[in-house]
Amino acid sequence: MGEGRAAALPANAWNWIAVWRRNYLAWKKVALASILGNLADPIIYLFGLGLGLGIVIGRVDGTSYVAFLAGGMVATSAMTSATFETIYAAFARMHAQRTWEAILYTQLTLGDIVLGELAWAASKAFLAGTGIMIVATTLGYAAWPSILYALPVIVLTGLAFASLAMVVTALAPSYDYFVFYQTLVLTPMLFLCGAVFPINQLPGAFREAAQFLPLAHAIELIRPAMLGRPADSIGLHIGALCIYAVLPFFLSAALFRRRLMS
Repeated sequence: MGEGRAAALPANAWNWIAVWRRNYLAWKKVALASILGNLADPIIYLFGLGLGLGIVIGRVDGTSYVAFLAGGMVATSAMTSATFETIYAAFARMHAQRTWEAILYTQLTLGDIVLGELAWAASKAFLAGTGIMIVATTLGYAAWPSILYALPVIVLTGLAFASLAMVVTALAPSYDYFVFYQTLVLTPMLFLCGAVFPINQLPGAFREAAQFLPLAHAIELIRPAMLGRPADSIGLHIGALCIYAVLPFFLSAALFRRRLMS
């Protein structure tokens, strides 16, 4: 039992890099299509809602609606990119392709594999979120150089959502079950966490619920950085994202140990 628990944890602080590098080398072959695919959805939101509704809405929180929306779309892009990489690509490597099974015949542990997958998903989230940020900055909807403060937050957001999605991946019997996570968790979070309109416009109960959601914490850090404003309660938001990144990691590692090694 002790060996099983040890196998569910990373063997050391660097083994996960091999998993990250393996995923990177496979991704390089389709890098352009992958990047464009990750950027398409949030850019459609940014210009469709931002320029369309922006004419009707006017200014929000002292800035244009497009600039307000840009911060939400950066965080949302990091969320969706990390989540989809985990629930689809990582699930395929674990379940259909059986790549994880092959890796387990090396000196890497199951914990190394999970950590490497999370790091890779966070890397994809960083690319997606940074891409939206560059577009917004180029068009004058984000402030330079304060946007640089948002870069580590994008990575942390990717880690948090990848870690949460890894729990779903560990529990799902097949791809068909992921639609429930997308529909019942991700989509409501998009509208509850201030991505497309201010949280203070929500009813009281929803405002309280939003305070516990990871996307809200990410937006509260990313949007002020993009608008060149100071953020409030930075430690609280970073701490909440760290909790969402760390605790589900250990839970998913335990679930994978039960699923793959028992």
